[in-house]
Amino acid sequence: MNKVLFVASECYPLVKTGGLADVIGALPLALAGEGVDARVLLPAYPEVCERLKEAEALPLPGGKVLGQDGRLLAATTEEGLKVWALDVPAFFARVGNPYVGPNGHDWPDNHLRFAALSRVAADIAARGVGRWRPQLLHIHDWQAGLVPAYLSADEIDLPTLFTIHNIAFQGVFPAAEITRLGLPGRYYHRDLTEFWGQISFLKAGIAMSSKVSTVSPTYARELESPEFGWGLDGLIRHRQADMCGILNGIDAGVWDPANDPLIAAPYSAEKSAGKARNKEALQERLGLENDPNAPLLCVVSRLTQQKGMDLLLENLPQLLWRGGQLAVLGSGEAHLEAGFREAAFNNPGRVATVIGYNEPLSHLLQAGADAIVIPSRYEPCGLTQLYGLRYGTLPIVARTGGLADTIIDANAAAVQAGTATGFQFAPVTPEGLRHTLDRAFDLWADRKAWRVARRAAMQSDFGWSASARLYRNLYRRMLKDARQKKMGETR
Repeated sequence: MNKVLFVASECYPLVKTGGLADVIGALPLALAGEGVDARVLLPAYPEVCERLKEAEALPLPGGKVLGQDGRLLAATTEEGLKVWALDVPAFFARVGNPYVGPNGHDWPDNHLRFAALSRVAADIAARGVGRWRPQLLHIHDWQAGLVPAYLSADEIDLPTLFTIHNIAFQGVFPAAEITRLGLPGRYYHRDLTEFWGQISFLKAGIAMSSKVSTVSPTYARELESPEFGWGLDGLIRHRQADMCGILNGIDAGVWDPANDPLIAAPYSAEKSAGKARNKEALQERLGLENDPNAPLLCVVSRLTQQKGMDLLLENLPQLLWRGGQLAVLGSGEAHLEAGFREAAFNNPGRVATVIGYNEPLSHLLQAGADAIVIPSRYEPCGLTQLYGLRYGTLPIVARTGGLADTIIDANAAAVQAGTATGFQFAPVTPEGLRHTLDRAFDLWADRKAWRVARRAAMQSDFGWSASARLYRNLYRRMLKDARQKKMGETR
């Protein structure tokens, strides 16, 4: 059984700010069925410590980390996921968001906090924990980007897979910090960590890992372009032979309308009556008019320009004119939060806005809405459209990244064939979204065609099984390459 250490900054259900947590919480469990012993290393934020009260405390493999005392909290979650939480109070004993302080700005020592995570991952790779030592490290996003740098500095030859979940978040810090991170000064180099006169943790992960993956095939191709590469497109093109895109999946046990304790009534593709009861419950909870004939659209998202929320606000008059309702759950940029609050105030019974994040409400939104709007300007993979498919809530998405890979557009041919599962639009402009909202309302008017699309959506399979097999195969190729490399070096 291959032993793989996952290194990430969050993991559901211990701590979650976005889709990364869902991936880290589900993929290792899916890999267990493929013969992979995957364990997770993440920071021990206060909420993680609270959920791991019965954890076993273990010494750090390398003693102190970046000069700070700490320990590992070893535990197995109720779901069966084996985790090590890195408990370094000087770095992680802070209430609130894992990345942002009370003032709304990044913690000023984030480079040290997440360098510590990478440093301990490298120590585990070198020494193991107990009798367990990884054969391969699967590292995620900039917060784990320095793992291959520490491995290289320590001359530890283990394969590393670096997964880019969102290239826009790059972990960029002043160049002078390189020595405080415990790395040799020579690592500040244009081929390694240097990025426009600073250090980029993300660049280090891309440049120095054995292989690089991202979370959808389309996003992997998009990253090669200046439009989507965020200044790293040249490096991505340079590493093209080592790049691949593997779609994220969803935890079909957590997201299952037939057995979801967080929704008002169970339902399935075959027995869909409960969908209407969830719509009624959602309308009642949010103060929307109890109108089964009004198409209810929802948003579960960060309220940002990247997510295209400004495009939706611009199209709100059209949505309401066509008889629709809108329910919004999310937080983000102040002017967009204000815009959706104002929309709810000006359209009582038609628009509801909840600022923040509420996991139970997100389930009810997926169960009770008729469609979910995801007009992202770029979207590496996206999970909310997959939840929408699972719950028969037809996604209305921009044709980009994983959204393009997962939704079958309701064009005339797909509707006639009964294969449509949602709506895609391009270009990603107000006009593009407006045209596609009209297409969605037109399909809603043909209730039989809408039910066919809803059934096709719910029968889509975006669980982790297929993607876990792809990752398993990639691990095996990487380990084989590593063995062949060592054999070549010893000849």
